[in-house]
This record gives sequence, C-alpha cells and structure tokens, in this order.
Amino acid sequence: MVNFTVDQIRVLMDRQEFIRNICIIAHVDHGKSTLTDSLICRAGIIAKAAAGQARFMDTREDEQERTITIKSTAVSLYFAIQNDDLLSNEEKAELEKKQERKFIPAPERIKPGEISAFVVASEDAESTDMEATQAKAANAVSADGSALDQIASGANETPFLINLIDSPGHVDFSSEVTAALRVTDGAVVVVDCVEGVCVQTETVLRQAIAERIKPILWVNKLDRVFLELKSDPEEAYNVFARAIESVNVIIATYKDEYLGDVQVYPGDGTVGFGSGLQGWGFTIQKFATMYASKFGIERNKMMNRLWGDNFFNPAKKTFGNKQHDDNGKRLDRGFCFFILKPIQDLFDAVMNDKKDMIQVMIKKLNVNLNKDQTDATGKVLLKWVMQDWLPAADALLTMIINHLPSPVIAQRYRVENLYSGPLDDLAGRSVRGCDPNGPLMMYVSKMVPTTDKGRFYAFGRVFSGIVSTGQTVRIQDPNYVPGCRSGLFVKKIQRTILMMGRYTEQLADCPAGNILGLVGVDQYLIKSGTITTWNEAHNFVDMKFSVSAVVRVAVSPVNASDLPKLVEGLKRLSKSDPLVQISVDEATNEHIVAGAGELHLEICLKDLKDDFMKGAPVKISNPVVSFVETVTATSEMVCLAKSANKHNRLLVTAEPLPEEFAKAIDAGELKEDEDSKVRNKKLVDLFGFNKADVAKIWCFGCPPHAKANVLVDATKGVQYMNEIKDHCIAGFNNATAVGVLCGEPMRGIRYNVMDVVLHADAIHRGAGQISPTLKNACLGTQLKSKPTLMEPMYLVDITVPFDQVSGVYATLNARRGALDQITDRAGTPLQQIKAFIPVAESFGFTQALRGNTGGKAFPQMIFSHWQLVADDPFTAGSRAQKLVNDVRARKSMKPGIPDYFDYCDKL
Repeated sequence: MVNFTVDQIRVLMDRQEFIRNICIIAHVDHGKSTLTDSLICRAGIIAKAAAGQARFMDTREDEQERTITIKSTAVSLYFAIQNDDLLSNEEKAELEKKQERKFIPAPERIKPGEISAFVVASEDAESTDMEATQAKAANAVSADGSALDQIASGANETPFLINLIDSPGHVDFSSEVTAALRVTDGAVVVVDCVEGVCVQTETVLRQAIAERIKPILWVNKLDRVFLELKSDPEEAYNVFARAIESVNVIIATYKDEYLGDVQVYPGDGTVGFGSGLQGWGFTIQKFATMYASKFGIERNKMMNRLWGDNFFNPAKKTFGNKQHDDNGKRLDRGFCFFILKPIQDLFDAVMNDKKDMIQVMIKKLNVNLNKDQTDATGKVLLKWVMQDWLPAADALLTMIINHLPSPVIAQRYRVENLYSGPLDDLAGRSVRGCDPNGPLMMYVSKMVPTTDKGRFYAFGRVFSGIVSTGQTVRIQDPNYVPGCRSGLFVKKIQRTILMMGRYTEQLADCPAGNILGLVGVDQYLIKSGTITTWNEAHNFVDMKFSVSAVVRVAVSPVNASDLPKLVEGLKRLSKSDPLVQISVDEATNEHIVAGAGELHLEICLKDLKDDFMKGAPVKISNPVVSFVETVTATSEMVCLAKSANKHNRLLVTAEPLPEEFAKAIDAGELKEDEDSKVRNKKLVDLFGFNKADVAKIWCFGCPPHAKANVLVDATKGVQYMNEIKDHCIAGFNNATAVGVLCGEPMRGIRYNVMDVVLHADAIHRGAGQISPTLKNACLGTQLKSKPTLMEPMYLVDITVPFDQVSGVYATLNARRGALDQITDRAGTPLQQIKAFIPVAESFGFTQALRGNTGGKAFPQMIFSHWQLVADDPFTAGSRAQKLVNDVRARKSMKPGIPDYFDYCDKL
C-alpha cells in the first residue's frame, strides 16, 4: 500500500533543500531496474515479495518481455529518513572541503510580487495570474516550517522528496539517458561487481560529468560473489576495489572544476554494496554507525578504518596498516573482518541449511520474520533475512540524501551548461538561484506517449518560477532566436501532472527544482524546448547526444491510401524518441527512419506500426548505413568553374583536414558561432591552420551531418568578395551536403577559393550565378583530390568465458572485425574483448556471436569513429567502387562516378 499522498509530495516541492533529482545509470543488465524496485517497495507502491522481480519502472510490454529498459521512466517518491542516518554539519563540511569545488555564491532571490513588472507572457496576458502564483509560492510553507512538520512521520525523522528516473543501459538508447541526465542533479552509477566497468558505464558516466551531474556508486550483484564465484573476503574486496578504481579513473579523466573532485570512496559513504535482485545492501556508514559506539570512536573515523589498508588485530583490538602482526600471523582488513565475514557466515548457514546457527544469527541481528518466511529455505530464506537485516532502500536513500545535491545547490554550478543567454540577466540569475519567485524557466527534455494515442506529455524540469494549470506561457522550440517570432508560441498550459512510473497524478502547480509533465504542449514542440514567462528569455542549451543516427531504413505504406497515416505516424514517432531522425530522400521520395543501431530501429519501427499507424501495414527496406565522402590528397590542380552566363569564374582547390578537427566539431569543442578569437586560437594551436587563413574562414559545412568542412577565402586583393560571400556559403553548403561520389555528406575537407573573376555589374553576379558555380567548383575539385568514402565503425565490447573465446574470434573475422584490446577479469572466469567492426557488418552480429559461443557471449556496440574505406573508388571491381555503385543505385542516381568536366571548365 502506498505510504504517501500527492499532497505530501506537493508540500515538499516547496522545500528545495529536501528534494533530490536523481537518475540511475549503468551498462545493460547490471541491475538498474531491479535495484530501483527496492526504492519503489520502500515507498509502498509494490509488495516486498515482488521487489527485484516486478521491474516496476519497465512500463512497456516489450521491456518486460526482453528484460531490458528501453525508455527512461520517472517517478516521484516520498521518504522519511531517520535523523541518525543524516550527516552532521561537521561531516558535511569535511566532505565539501575534500571535493574542492569552485565556490559560487548563492544569488540574491527575487521578492514575491517583484517580478510582475517584468514578466508578461503575451501582450494581452494578465499579470495578476503571475502575482497569484508567486503569492502561492511565498505562502506554501510558513517561515517556521510548520507545513513541513505536518507531514513528518515523527520527531526523529526528516521527510525527503526523491524524483527518480530509471534509464536504459543499452547503447542504442543512450539518447534516453541524455534526456534523463539533463533534468537531474545526481546519478547512481550501478556496476556489476563481477563484470566490472563496461563500455556503456564509461559512456553514461562521461555524459553525466559533462552535464555536471554528481555521481555516487552502487556495486551490485554481491550475491554472485558469494554464491557463484565463492570468493573469500580478501578476493571479494579486491574485486570491489578494482571496480571502484575503474570508475574513479573515468571520473578523474573528465573532471570539471565547477563540479569539483567527485571521485567515489567507500570511506566517504559515496559507495554502496548489495544485491538489487535480493533487495539487500549496505554502505560503510551503516556498519560504522553500529561499530563506532562499540569502539568508542567517531563515526567518520570508523568509516575510514573499514576500507583500504586498515587491518584489524583481534588480540589487541586495534587497527594498523600492516597485514601481519608481530608474530607473522596474517590479519584481516577491517572491511573483511567487520562486514564481509558476518555476511559470508550468514550466506553459508542459510545455503547449507544450518538451522540452529540460522536461528542464533537471526536473533543476534534482530531480524523479524513471520512463520512462512522462517519455514523457507535456500535463496528464498536468504532473501528474506538479508532484506530485513540490510534493506537496500535504506542504504540507497542514505547515500542519495547525504551525498547528492539539492536543486538549489546544483543549479549554482550547472547554469553555465544550461542557459544560453547572459548569466546575469533575470532568467540566468533565477535559474542559478533555483528561484520560485523568478520568471518561469522550464526545459522539456523529451515527450512521453500518453494513453490517448497520438498525444504526448511534455516531460521536463522547472529551473525557476512556478508552472501551473491554465498559465499562459511562451513555448520556444530549439531554433528560437530572441526577438523573433519564428519558433515561438504563446499558449496556455492545459494540465500539470506528476509522473509516477506507470501512471500519473494531477497537480495544480509545480515550483522550481522539480520534475513534471505538461499536457497540451506536444502540439508545439517536436522533441525538446524551453517554456518561459519572460519576454526576453533565451533558450536552454539543447542536448548533445553521445550516439549518432547512422543506421537507416526506408518505409512506405503497403496500400497507397495509407500514405497520410504513414506521414502522421512518422511525425509521432519523431516526437516519441529523442534521437530518431525522420527525413524524405529527395532522390527517391522515400521516407527515411534513422536510428542509433539495429535494436533502436527495431523498437522505433515496432512503435510506428503498432502505436502510431493504427495497425496499417508498412513495407520496410533492409537497413542502410550512412557513409561520408572525403579526400585523401591536396587537389592536383586549381579547378575552374564558370557561371551559367559565362561572366564569372571561380578557382578552387581542396585539401584534407586532420580527423581531430572533424572530431572536435562533432564533440562541440569547436563551434562556428563561438568567439572568433577563441576559435581562431584553437585552429592555429591544435590543428595547424595558418594565422592568416583562420581570419578568412567564411564558414563550416552544412549542418547537421557535413559540419566538419571549411570554406576559406584565399584570394588576395580581389574586389567584391564581401558581396558574393553569402552566395558562396550557400553553394558550399549545397556541395558539402551531397558529395560527388554518391551524394553522401562530405567530411574533413578544406576548400580554398584561390581567385575569382567577376562581372563589373552586380546584376550579373547574383546568387543565381555564384551559388551553383561554387557548388560545381567544390564537386569538381573533390574529384581531383583522390576522393574516397568513409564508413562508420562500432566499438564492440564483448564479455565472454575463457572457453568460448574462439567463437568470438571466428565471428569477428567473418565480419571484417579488428581486435583492439583483450583483458582478463581478475577473480572471474571471464574475458573482456574490445574490437572494431564496420556498422555495415553489424546486422545480425549479436545472433551470430551467440550462436558461435553457445549463448555465453554478451556484446555491446557503440559508435566509435569514421574509417577510410581502403580501396580506390576508381579501381574497377574494388570494394569502394561497389559501395559507391550500390549507394548510387539505391538513390536512383546515374550509374558511375561523374566526370570532372561535368562540373568544371578548362582553364
């Protein structure tokens, strides 16, 4: 039975210091959803017996069938925690000092009613609505906190609101993780203690730190250590230590000065251990609290002694840093002696059915079981005993509340990454202060399908102000530019709702620092956007995904009469997934659906057919891989192109750019619109550009897929260049979007306009003459610069037992795979193999691998890089030529690579 009400949650929403917005992130199958069940059970939403099996946050049928999470799901939970479990002010200060985070003072908050002079949602909107909303915020909790006292369970407990998002672990659904991280402040990183840190663990952790999300670590599946590996305490300690060290290496690699040192240490209480499936777990703080009174020392000192090279001498009852005593007898670590040995003894007694010993231990541990539970045996009894002695929910809650920041703290250092406008304007200050009295600033990170087919909840977070039902707001899409009307809609919010996993609850309003859903916004936003009440507000920075949509299929209706249904269904599909891209191929007029991988596409197409097409049948082509075109040498000649009226001539050369340049643009480290001095310094220092050239860069390539190209004005003393600049940029964008070999985007090419001959009369050198001429010059120059294709490559991370490694090698060899790294997992019978495989060869790879290894290998594929196709596309019978011909045929283009003189003229 649910042990809280929506009213209790609404009261806590106004107390920002008692709110935690968190996300559960991990590699696939490391136990996120089963662990989340422990918290859902603690809140009374599911029964204790079902925790670990119900997977409450997997709300879709296919999630339950496949036993993987596909969509990130949010739930708001109310918990009361014992005051003894909270850190003291001294302990908090010590941890804050250790973190070394750059100090950011709290901004001064706006007084209630002060904002109404500045905020008007539209010319005819009434400011009285805003004043009423602010008055409600000011009076929601009285100054003495009496409203909070009404919901507290008792004098020794403090209530907290946990807004929890369970995210997918499969790499194909990384975009869902990005959308979840944007609206949270902390992350629980779950790692399987046997498999250790995997490729997706690193990916999601890197994403979290890039968003300035503070992590804590949960070492999961401890039951495997005792039941499968049967490790002794010292071996188990080493397994845990290696997993923690691997996580800290990643955190240190991507350190952010505003976030500070957020490495996780068991002695600090930022690492938890347990089994999500069995519903038990602990932190060192739990045992330190128990043993501190026994030894008569402070809890934080005891915590430090229960991890690391601290060995306990039972004869002297002292700790030391030497593993042997004076007589040469080996001593146990504090962690092994005081924590692992009692757990191991309990496991041994239960699994070997030592009933007398079990009764003694249950009594000593104050475990309360009913008769049915006591009569159970084996793993069932073990689960009941461990759940009662060491509940996983208590350990998780202690870590989340003590070590993850509240919204009011987190937004101080996150605002630089969130808000695109000036940080000292009204909206910037309000977001930094998480100010409920400021203008409404809300970011919608994704759309969640409703039970009403075709409609969506706009899911997001309020960063400042209050959003309420019936409120008039400005809805700004990601392309909105302040001062323009394009991309702006002034509408009323129909309803505000609380996301509760598989169902929703109505809310009248929601203040800053909280996560919620909106009804009625989905008509104006496609995937994400900004909602505000301030006329001069800038957008929130749009999300940057860690994966690319490199796998495509063409879809068409079986019956021509269903074409309108397909078009409408594709629009809904585009809303439902943060990453999926829908486009129309201009050459073939086919509708293209692009996704991150085979599984991602499969799920998207299933949703299209079952949910968004109302059962209308569709034809789906075989998966198609996106390629890019590049050059491998400087053009062998200066290429000349004449305009259609023969009065203008453009002379252009091309040369390859370093791959690091293209990667920097893909990663957002190099932007066309950033300060020119900063950008030019990067180009000179990091990529070897000439100082004179960087000042004359006209533009980068055509977004979104061909940005990693450059157009440079290399002319000297030529008139009218500024007049034709915009025309040249338009032609350059057209050229880079569709390369000469097979109409794929270009990548890593620098074009230099060496000289121009222009007609003296401006009417004869307009856009219609210059743009097509530069496009032709670029395409012709590409042909004279040894053009070739680049294909996308996956990094494949495979976990496999030693006796099945040969099957992995056979599968990789059959698909042009290349080994990168082989690592033995110490203390386990597993080996981790990393290899590169072309995306074109990845279809059916998982099934083939499992067939060759008896189902014992577990692969995970993530987009890694673009790699040159080794052959020359001009060599008859080469693989590169076959790829070019196949793509041209698919796009219904003229067979064969065009001739140079199709684009350029003789000098």
